[in-house]
Parts: sequence; structure tokens; C-alpha cells
Amino acid sequence: MDAYTVLAGSYDRLTADVDYGKWADYAQRHFRRLKRPVETLLELGCGTGSLTRLLARRGYAVTAMDLSPDMLTVAEQKCRGLNVRFLCRDMTKFDRMGPVDGVVSGLDSVNYVTKPKSLQRMFRSVFDSLSPGGLFLFDVKTPAALEGADGQTCLDEDDDLYCVWRADYHARRRVCGYGLDLFLRQEDGSWLREGEYHEEYAYTMEELEGFLREAGFQSVKQYGGMTMTAPRPGAQRVFFAAGKDG
Repeated sequence: MDAYTVLAGSYDRLTADVDYGKWADYAQRHFRRLKRPVETLLELGCGTGSLTRLLARRGYAVTAMDLSPDMLTVAEQKCRGLNVRFLCRDMTKFDRMGPVDGVVSGLDSVNYVTKPKSLQRMFRSVFDSLSPGGLFLFDVKTPAALEGADGQTCLDEDDDLYCVWRADYHARRRVCGYGLDLFLRQEDGSWLREGEYHEEYAYTMEELEGFLREAGFQSVKQYGGMTMTAPRPGAQRVFFAAGKDG
């Protein structure tokens, strides 16, 4: 089964602890540091549109892309009346979009691109889509985070939903796989069981910086978490801000 087919309707409940407002604040801090105004954005891997909605409410015109039609159905409902255009498309296979002032990709969407050549192609498309002086902002889980997840089992639940998942890291492939079992209470009181499988690739920070520079970005900076300082050794999540010279 395709990823985020079963999960789409429950995704927001399972990620209720994600602070999308903080992510939007952080993106805006970077945009305000640019020498040019940022009015148009391209979002890659928008999911159910939680970040999309916040960015649009702050006045940005957003084109949001995701591969899952089920996730986009939720996103479109969430963003009605806002200046948002949704595209159901593989973010590694799009041609030049725009030009746009900024490109964002949140919640380790980049890790879900498990083929390095596909990610290199995506970075080239991002560079081509940006206006001179524009910015590409994204975050990734580090190899330390993905390797450290090996063998972990986690549980999320409420009165009508029960989700258990296990992470297994495959060192040879550099991939962390997540097997999810989702139990949903039906109207008659019975439970429906569904499952999905997701994978994330453990890119090194050196690889990502190299891919960005190969794509044409000359200004590439790394930040630890949602800070404006360099990541510390052993960081679990790193943000990249890659600028296109203007």
C-alpha cells in the first residue's frame, strides 16, 4: 500500500504535538534576513497542509506539492479560502516551477527521498525554480537520529485510534524503516486494522551540502534545530538554508 494512504485521515491526530507555528516562525526569520522581499513560496512534501495554512495566513502565496492524493484532500479542506495552489506530484520529478522567492520542505521530508540521485535531481529543480536571491530551507534527521531509532517501538492512541510503530535501521542500505499498524474504531464499535511502511535515508550533512553546491547553490549554511547557530556534534536534526545568488 502507498505510504500515507491509510494514515492520511489520522495524521493530524498523530502529530498533534508538532509545533507548526514554531516552524513557520523559523522560516519567516530566515526570509526576513534576505535582501529581497519574499512573497511566493513553493512547499515540497506539504502533507495535510498544516504548515501550508500558517504560511498562507502570513501573506505568502504558496504552491504546495505532495505525492499523496489522500493527504492533499485533507490539505485542500484545511486551506480553503487561502492563496494556496496544490499539486499532486513527486517532489523529485518536477520541472522548474515559478520563479518563486522561497522553497521550504519540513518535517524531514528530504529523508524520505531514499535515492541520492533523485535528491540531486530535486535540488537542481529547486535551484532552477528560485528567483535570484531566493532561499531553500529544509530540515533533516541526521544519521545519528536514524541509527539511534533502531529497535524503538512507539505508541500513539486516543479513544478511537491506536497506532504502534517499530523502527529498524539497515546499516548497509543506510535506511531506517518504519512499520506502522493503525487500529481505527468503527461506528459499530469494531476495530479496523490497517498498515503502512515508510523509509528514511541517512544522508550525511557533507553529502547534502555537496548536492546543494552541485545544484548551483553558493551560500549553504547549517543550523542546529530551530536556532540560528551551527549544529552541535551529535545533533538529531539539522536545518539547511541554501541561497541562490542574486
